[in-house]
Amino acid sequence: MCGLSGIVRCGQRAAGAHLFDAITKMNDALYHRGPDDHGVWIEREENIALAHRRLAIIDLSEKGKQPMQSACGRYIIVYNGELYNFNAIRKDLGREGVAIEGGSDTAVLLAAIAHWGLTTAIERSHGMFAFALWDKVNKVLSLVRDRLGEKPLYYGYSGKNFLFGSELKSLVSHPDWVSELDRDVLTLQLRHGYIPGPYSIYKGIYKLPPGSILSLYIEELRKQKEICPNSKFEQSHELRPVQYWSVRHVAESGALNKVSGSSNEVCDELENLLRGTIRNQMISDVPLGAFLSGGVDSSLVVALMQAQSSAPVKTFTIGFHEERFNEAQFAKQVANHLGTDHTELYLTSKEAMDVIPDLPSYYDEPFSDPSQIPTYLVSRLARGQVTVALSGDGGDELFAGYDRYFWAESIWNSMQRLPLSARSKLAKFLHAVPVQAWDKVLSTVCSLLPSRFNLQQPGAKLNKLGELLQQKEFVSMYTRLISNWAQPASVVMGATEPLTAMTDRKGWPELSDHIETMQYLDTVSYLPGDILVKLDRASMSVSLESRVPLLDHNIAEFAWQVPRSLMVKNKSGKQILKKLLRKYIPHELVERPKMGFGVPIGEWLRGGMREWAEELLDPVRLKQDGVLNPALVISKWVEHKDERRNWEYELWNVLMFQAWHQHKNYVGQAALRYGN
Repeated sequence: MCGLSGIVRCGQRAAGAHLFDAITKMNDALYHRGPDDHGVWIEREENIALAHRRLAIIDLSEKGKQPMQSACGRYIIVYNGELYNFNAIRKDLGREGVAIEGGSDTAVLLAAIAHWGLTTAIERSHGMFAFALWDKVNKVLSLVRDRLGEKPLYYGYSGKNFLFGSELKSLVSHPDWVSELDRDVLTLQLRHGYIPGPYSIYKGIYKLPPGSILSLYIEELRKQKEICPNSKFEQSHELRPVQYWSVRHVAESGALNKVSGSSNEVCDELENLLRGTIRNQMISDVPLGAFLSGGVDSSLVVALMQAQSSAPVKTFTIGFHEERFNEAQFAKQVANHLGTDHTELYLTSKEAMDVIPDLPSYYDEPFSDPSQIPTYLVSRLARGQVTVALSGDGGDELFAGYDRYFWAESIWNSMQRLPLSARSKLAKFLHAVPVQAWDKVLSTVCSLLPSRFNLQQPGAKLNKLGELLQQKEFVSMYTRLISNWAQPASVVMGATEPLTAMTDRKGWPELSDHIETMQYLDTVSYLPGDILVKLDRASMSVSLESRVPLLDHNIAEFAWQVPRSLMVKNKSGKQILKKLLRKYIPHELVERPKMGFGVPIGEWLRGGMREWAEELLDPVRLKQDGVLNPALVISKWVEHKDERRNWEYELWNVLMFQAWHQHKNYVGQAALRYGN
């Protein structure tokens, strides 16, 4: 695992010292991603510079150092990630007469590119990666990202420079960086809690889409600059990524080509795939372990690791004293049954809240999934003993694990029994009664019923149901169901919400199954935009490599071919994973309610975090900043702290933006004060 950055200067040739100084600053900003080594490569004739920070995992010798040049001298690469089938590719190349010096996966990938060409080499690669490749002969810079978006890569123009890097902090560190907040994109963060690709919080800076290649042709770029010196490069043709692998194609193909065979046969096939994938992902020249929450996905990953390990696997869990957020006891039971070397740490709310001030520096743009806190803490815990940790992320998206899939399908099916006109009237009625009035009435009714019928915040749920009833399309209803702010453009002054995979109808897949449609939408948006961002930044902030075996593309392709009858039963998903897991741990540890990896943000905002929140939500400050609508924000804050409504997610999105904005301004002022 590493960090990379690069510069292509588009104007007149930069002085060598200036280019070196700029790329060095960008590289230094990524120290946490690679504290073991660093390197810089510059080609002054073409005004291009590449840099790399190394976290040594495979081949710890100098032969693994980057930037790395191919044996033929044509290609230079800076690479972040792991190629899990590099030994198989090395053997294939050897049979074709290609000798490779060094034992790193980077050397193997570079030799494959030189021998087979970039596209073929990538298609034959299994792994997580983001890299930049400079072709000296054709003068082409190629940026490449793995199929499902495990590793990040940002790019775009700032002034006269095309910049790219593993994290935004690298781009921001360039001496000539010019930044501008993208208010339109901020609406997406308020809606979702993350910024979906390809957008970033800065205008003109983008995330490279998963499964794509972006090619920058230097000669065409220079000609365009000479003809149109003031052109906006972000609108030009050379910045259009080309996909080499598509979730949509995989989903639509899988829907038409379901695997046949009995439940046992499909389970056995999945087990063989997973065992092989996990075996490859356990290859490491440094200590390796796994995150273990006690849920289905992480338990299965650890079970298959332990089944193939001669020594106890090191596993790590974070626990909370708040019972409804604590899964540590389940993780401990799984660890004891499997015989892992288990480490758990119970945290107080103060210890967890102490992390919050540092979050903006880890994520570089507003990011407000509250589970970012325990994810960071478990990464920090693991880094005390290992350098690589396997994670169970991805199982919910690929194997239909989210409870909301079944709520959404049930709500939609019920809605279809009523014409739209009737649904609209019902929605108006639900909205006409104040939330507090609904709470009062329904709390009285529920108190007379068995405890299983008790509802938390019934008024808020009915209010949201009214919004869902007005939706004309299933995807629109699902988008509203998973949104925090329903109308975020009303919160961000002067903003218009951009299209995303959730709202751009042209990108919706041709799937007849509603659950598969939701899986697809989450796989192209929530997974790379939230889940994998959270994991990558949290782990890399402490120089820990995280690996996600369930997101091997062969497993993803197989998952889309599993029939619904083997995936879903009694409004519960991941049935095929649970069936497999029962081979390794007792039934009672598999069949339990899903908890997630959350923290009691709502309670903390009324308690230990209240002073911090009050400062960030100060009305005078909001008005001076001129970004958010103070009246809308303050009204929700007052209702929340007075316990009239629970606005924890809406407020957490705003607070994470405010914290990021404060951090950005502080860093910017410090850069000016100290000459960047």
